Amino acid sequence: MSANLVKKEGYTVDFEITVSPEMFEEGMQKSYIKNRKNIMIHGFRKGKAPRKFIEKLYGEAIFYEDAVNELLPKVYPEAVEELKLDPVSRPEIDIKEIGTGKELVLTVKVDVTPDVKLPEYKGIKVEKTVYTVTDQEVDAEIKQMQERNARMITVEDRAAEMGDIVNIDYEGSVDGVPFDGGKADAQDLELGSGSFIPGFEEQVAGMKIGEEKDIQVKFPDEYHAEDLKGKDAVFKIKLNKIQKKEVPELDDEFAKDVSEFDTLAELKADIKKRAQERRDQQSENELENKVVEAIVSEMEVDIPPAMIEDRTKSLIQDFDMQLRQQGMSLDLYSKYTGMTVDSMQDHFKSQAESSVKGTLALSEIAKAEKVEVSEAELEEELKKLAEQYHMELDKIKEIMQPQMESFKQECITHKTVKLLVDNAKITEVKPEDKKSEENKPAAKKTTAKKTAAKKGEDDTEKKPAAKKTAAKKTTAKTADAGEKKTAAKKTTAKKTTAKKDEE
Repeated sequence: MSANLVKKEGYTVDFEITVSPEMFEEGMQKSYIKNRKNIMIHGFRKGKAPRKFIEKLYGEAIFYEDAVNELLPKVYPEAVEELKLDPVSRPEIDIKEIGTGKELVLTVKVDVTPDVKLPEYKGIKVEKTVYTVTDQEVDAEIKQMQERNARMITVEDRAAEMGDIVNIDYEGSVDGVPFDGGKADAQDLELGSGSFIPGFEEQVAGMKIGEEKDIQVKFPDEYHAEDLKGKDAVFKIKLNKIQKKEVPELDDEFAKDVSEFDTLAELKADIKKRAQERRDQQSENELENKVVEAIVSEMEVDIPPAMIEDRTKSLIQDFDMQLRQQGMSLDLYSKYTGMTVDSMQDHFKSQAESSVKGTLALSEIAKAEKVEVSEAELEEELKKLAEQYHMELDKIKEIMQPQMESFKQECITHKTVKLLVDNAKITEVKPEDKKSEENKPAAKKTTAKKTAAKKGEDDTEKKPAAKKTAAKKTTAKTADAGEKKTAAKKTTAKKTTAKKDEE
């Protein structure tokens, strides 16, 4: 087998594969063995007709297609390796020459990794947002811990109040007709949580255990179900149970109960320390993204459509996995949001393009800077992975072995990003500084008055206008996870990001 490059235009390559007559004959024989069981010729049992009889009766071309298909898995990868190509699309393969005793010549057209023209990538100017955890944030987390450790106490001597958790049966109807998703039994609801449509929870407040009541509400104009938008509805309610939360006191005993610390002060200090570590990591992740985005915004590359299509599919698969972790399928999300497969692909397409550009840029920089990962560095990364998943190092190595080359490439990418960050010109800013700058009023524009010195002279001297440079802005898009709702409920939409280093 031999390969010959015919031409390369942009990211599309045309080449030929030449297969020896002997190798082609092997393919023909395998094709015959595969197909003979389905061929019947008079005088022979089914599947027992010799190849020469079949070829005489039907022509040898009957075996061509399967013969070529038998050879392709071997000759195509060898040709790609010989020509040092990096295909990114499915090849278009045609037969140029074929026949018993002849060389098999195949023509191949395929898209390959495109050429990249990089900007000056060392010395990139970027801002690094530095976050500081406040005491208010620590108190908020302590409050959540307090809520999680609250006891539920059954209330029997009074009516339901806002803040109580009630258990209700309900059935909704519009114009006397029940609607899908409008009925539930033994549903827990925290009054005042805003979980149900406006006006619902406020009217449940005041009901007593065992009481039944009809309440009237109006669905929001922006409700997700088209047939319920803006409609007046009646819900038949029965209140089964009332409970209230009793939260523990915030003291040293609380700290001992919920943590390994003896005092509340120690617990708060640990919460602040761990929160600051997360914020520091967030700051580093954002900085890395800004550096890469700055390079991507200035690079020149013509990306094959197949690369963007593949990355779009990958992003949708990742999004589907994230939805499933939240208890929702992609089909259900599409139903609630009204997004079709085509609109979802369009939604992720620009994100996929940015992602592909980033991958191409980092790969090109890694080659230019000869970035490599030593065995010792690879071992260290595997140790981190083992610690992250609380597994033995040998077990992680066993699991990662089939994808070790891909893991090594990821390590090279991370090392390349670190090189870029180390060489960037970084200005540290605080979130409040950025907000202050954004809210600063624009400077007033003043108009220069013109005074004529002499009649007939020009009022002002003509000067060339200063050039205006537009600042380029790159925005990282997020995939909004949809609202998981019943007809009566409303929930807050969750956001998921495609960033790799998500917290």
